[in-house]
Amino acid sequence: MSTTRITAVGTALPPVSYTQDELLEIFRITDPRVRSIFRNSAISRRSLVLPPPGADGMPRRETQGELLRKHVSSGLSMGGDALHACLKRAGASLADVRYLCCVSSTGFISPGFSALLIKDLGLSRHCSRLDVVGMGCNAGLNALAVTASWAGTHPGQLAVMICIEACSAAYVVDDTVRTAVVNSLFGDGAAAVSLVAGQDDDAVGPALLGFSSYIIPEAADAMRYDWDDEQGRFSFFLDPEVPYVVGAHAGHAIGCLLADAGVRQPDVAHWVLHSGGKKVIDAVRVNLGLSRHDTRHTVSVLRDFGNVSSGSFLFSYERLLEERIAVAGDYGVFMTMGPGSSIEMALARW
Repeated sequence: MSTTRITAVGTALPPVSYTQDELLEIFRITDPRVRSIFRNSAISRRSLVLPPPGADGMPRRETQGELLRKHVSSGLSMGGDALHACLKRAGASLADVRYLCCVSSTGFISPGFSALLIKDLGLSRHCSRLDVVGMGCNAGLNALAVTASWAGTHPGQLAVMICIEACSAAYVVDDTVRTAVVNSLFGDGAAAVSLVAGQDDDAVGPALLGFSSYIIPEAADAMRYDWDDEQGRFSFFLDPEVPYVVGAHAGHAIGCLLADAGVRQPDVAHWVLHSGGKKVIDAVRVNLGLSRHDTRHTVSVLRDFGNVSSGSFLFSYERLLEERIAVAGDYGVFMTMGPGSSIEMALARW
């Protein structure tokens, strides 16, 4: 199989963003516990698609149907923008796309985003496609592995993965601490990455050397998206112990990835981690012995956009590329965490 390289990345956001304090005022949240959660999240701004205000001036409570329609409309808009940005950087066109994988955990639709984007954007009718739905924040790397595999068996053909997360289409608004943790964290966003195999020029982008997964079955219920009977809609749940559980297993997970490739951790120059939240980032950083410099992009993406779920690591990767510091021979690790509970990883080399 030919070596697959990342050729470009592109991201997109809804047009309106909010500070945490603005959101507290918009939703008239006065509970000091909830306000503290928002203000201690290490997040400055998040892009969200909020409903228009109701008669009381607060954002109107959306039905599950309205949330699903927002998932589709906002998702198609962001996904299309991210794809265009990615292809522009790759020097490619829509006609060049031969494989499209779409990832989302913020709503269920059939046909999925892949078919809808092919229709809306006019991609080839012969474009192969895949939709990865419901896997959560780690899903970007699960899908990247599949996309890279397709590219490896089709040398010279362009494969694209798009993570589309309209997190505001999965919100429940109430006064519980459970909900506050979720509502203080997630933001809307989309990220696209393009891959090509069979081009050995290192100027094209880093080669993907391998992927690895590590699941923690005893923490299967720690992160989930399930039906809330009280609210009559789907709702996210995050166990407060998640950061520590993930952090405790991070070292072993990374060790297996690197050992398979014969690479030592000190050889890794670049760390591209999922912006899962302040406690998650700190737990992983401490357990892997990383510096604050190693996680600078992960932290800044969380600060500027919140947790944009499956596409978060691509926002961080975009910032790494903008620095223009990666040189030929450098190793990089991609790492995401999510429901399962699982840790997904990939090793790349420039």
